[in-house]
Amino acid sequence: MKILVATDAWHPQVNGVVRTLSHVAQEAQALGTDVEFLSPAEFSTLPMPGYPEIRLALTGPGDIERRLDQARAECVHIATEGPIGHAVRRVCIKRGMPFTTSFHTRFPDYLAERLPLPERWTSELTWSWLRRFHGLSAAVLAATPTLQQELIGRGFSNVRLWSRGVDATMFRPARRKELDLPRPIFLTVGRVAVEKNLEEFLKLDLPGTKLIVGDGPAREQLSKAYPDAVFLGAKRGDELADIYASADVFVFPSRTDTYGLVLLEALASGVPVAAFPAAAPHDVIGDARVGCLNEDLRRACLDALELDRGACRAFAERLTWQACARTFVEHVTEGARAWREKKPRRAA
Repeated sequence: MKILVATDAWHPQVNGVVRTLSHVAQEAQALGTDVEFLSPAEFSTLPMPGYPEIRLALTGPGDIERRLDQARAECVHIATEGPIGHAVRRVCIKRGMPFTTSFHTRFPDYLAERLPLPERWTSELTWSWLRRFHGLSAAVLAATPTLQQELIGRGFSNVRLWSRGVDATMFRPARRKELDLPRPIFLTVGRVAVEKNLEEFLKLDLPGTKLIVGDGPAREQLSKAYPDAVFLGAKRGDELADIYASADVFVFPSRTDTYGLVLLEALASGVPVAAFPAAAPHDVIGDARVGCLNEDLRRACLDALELDRGACRAFAERLTWQACARTFVEHVTEGARAWREKKPRRAA
């Protein structure tokens, strides 16, 4: 079995979409499934305006058709709504091929944060565009039950739940080190951009150190505005895992993320979470005593200091990439099968 995944988000980008797809491809091998990628790495690209680390592929229908012919995949999954995603969608529709999609990014919320436009433009029209993009999908994969129900309520069809996992071997409490920083250490990891709501964390009156790992368009501005915070830039691999385990509380100020893999990475490292009671942390953590969700983010940060680090680790160990990959393969293959069964047969 081969699945071709079309994605506009790919290495060297550092984000949840790239990490999820990479882990799924690795784990799918054990399920007898080969996951191949159609990504910007195969095309000429241009930097995204205002976000140069994101490269937009320059491609046309002929390029995509040749690539689909080469792949000879049984299933096609479109992971993103960018240039590659749109191009693959058009070719699949033209050929009468089934495809599945996934919903990773709340574009209406992101646009509302970035653009001084009326809500009709940032919300109504954007949701209409997203409904159209996903409308012919054999299955739309959503990361959390809350997002699944919201998409159904907004008129999306065939919405299936596809949760996430964590590498509990990489991220673990044993990596804890004594950092040369005043404690307690309140850590956040992710893209340094306006939609991540980082300023709500940075302006808090907290003891110890606010530690920010990640890069992005807002880093320079925020580092100047909050000189007492420590900005380390993007970190990966062992260095990132060491930082996670060495923190005292992981702070997740975003209100727009659809999941937040960083939550699981922190918990696997034995670090409790402090967050607003937004959809993503509420779905990931729920009522488990591994995080504090409060509209008063300062109170959440201080209360999280009292939580049991061992319970955080135990919670995260239940969420594996193996299970994530299995769910992905099942939804994609079942979606394609169901679509083919419904497709009207041509008369002989």
